[in-house]
Amino acid sequence: MKNNYLTKIHLLFLFVINLGFSQTNYTVSAIPHQIYTSTATPITTSDDLHSGVIPIGFDFNYFGNNFNQLTISTNGYVSFNLNLASTFSEWSLNAQISQLNIKNSIFASYHDLYNSNQTGSITYSLVGYAPYRKFVVLFENQPHFSCSQLKSTFQLILYETFNFIDVQIVDKPVCSAWNGGNALIGIINESGSISFTPPGRNTGVWTASNEGWRFARPNVSSVYYYTVCDNDLDGFESFNLDLIKEAIDSNLPQNVTIHETLSDATTGVNALSGTNYININPNNQTLYAVGGGTITEVEISVVNCANDYDSDSVSTELEDVNGDGNLANDDTDGDGIPDFLDNDDDGDMVLTEFEYVFDSGRSSDDITNVDTDLDGIPNYLDNDDDGDGILTIDEDYNGNNNPMDDDTNSNGIADFLEESVALSLTDVSELKRAISIYPNPANNLININNLSTFSIDNFKIFTINGSLIKELKNSDSYQNIDVSQLQSGVYFIYIEVNNQKLNYKFIKN
Repeated sequence: MKNNYLTKIHLLFLFVINLGFSQTNYTVSAIPHQIYTSTATPITTSDDLHSGVIPIGFDFNYFGNNFNQLTISTNGYVSFNLNLASTFSEWSLNAQISQLNIKNSIFASYHDLYNSNQTGSITYSLVGYAPYRKFVVLFENQPHFSCSQLKSTFQLILYETFNFIDVQIVDKPVCSAWNGGNALIGIINESGSISFTPPGRNTGVWTASNEGWRFARPNVSSVYYYTVCDNDLDGFESFNLDLIKEAIDSNLPQNVTIHETLSDATTGVNALSGTNYININPNNQTLYAVGGGTITEVEISVVNCANDYDSDSVSTELEDVNGDGNLANDDTDGDGIPDFLDNDDDGDMVLTEFEYVFDSGRSSDDITNVDTDLDGIPNYLDNDDDGDGILTIDEDYNGNNNPMDDDTNSNGIADFLEESVALSLTDVSELKRAISIYPNPANNLININNLSTFSIDNFKIFTINGSLIKELKNSDSYQNIDVSQLQSGVYFIYIEVNNQKLNYKFIKN
């Protein structure tokens, strides 16, 4: 397994990183729980009102439109409809997101909150470093209307450049005495014709704590990104043209030409010569590479590597994992986010800052000390930290998207860091290899491929937060299981066979 994983890392370095996105389609995925703290500006509006117009601090693209301002509702959402600024905010919530009158908005955790007694706070701030800053809105200890003893705390995060939308729920209880206990997480476009919600988070009754969700547009364009450290902070650095040529056409890099303008690339003139190129525009510049019969944009960038852009405690310079000088082509988990901008580099649902840990605390410079299985891959880049053959993300035995709180033998060591736990579950891992789910991801139907000698006794599908949404017994067919009515997102499948309980992750497109 280790060799396969290392091969995966090596191949990922050869791929062109795509940061272009579809304008109207979004994916919804679970992410590790993380809360941002910083000096924040409070909004001082009364209950059931939108704030005044608030600057975001950068251009944010939402459903294909650019916005640099928004308004914050005291009831847990933000809107790009600036006509709502300083006006009444609707508190009644009894319809699904697509039927709401509120449009062009992001619902971080929309429910009727009551802040007239000034309990808690609603604040916003701009954190990080351009061009990768984050606009953070924090609803802290906001009482529920009609249940003032219940309080919700959650954050909404907008990403510069990537245009991601994160929702982080610290705690969201249910006030069943008002609005039927309904609450909503989701996004909706300007006309109200397109909307997305996480599984189990459309308007309904739900509780959540330490929960994270991300809305992101899928990659659709091919732009090659080349980012280097600005050693003297003057905005200019040297870029290796051979590295670009290899990325554009690994088979015939010698046939690739690179040009400063699109017109030169189109006509095939004034190709850059030599191996190294120093940008003529400070910090950011676009070059054009011609190879394989196509023209590829090459975005070269110079960044201050003293900044920790993803706040993961790993030095930006150390996140050039393959050591080729380009920070933008290191994407260990293949999620389209370079490691220097990714706070979960190996995609195992454990934040890098918690995998980059030493006896003396976080942020040591000696990364070799954080390699639990001694395989030469530090934990924050290793998706099987204890080398037991089971991915860290699959050692989330309680199914809450956080492997850090799974300790099945109660010895104080998380299961994903303890090889012996998986060894004691050998029968389970063998059964899991014999029973698979396909296709995955799926649109309408899934099937169970059972190569074991045992029959399946029970089959359940849960939302990522533990709500049961489908169940089959052993008398039912496990072929052509209809999942067409499920919303797009991540689900967990529970299968019981031979008195063993197996868990799988399933993605609904």
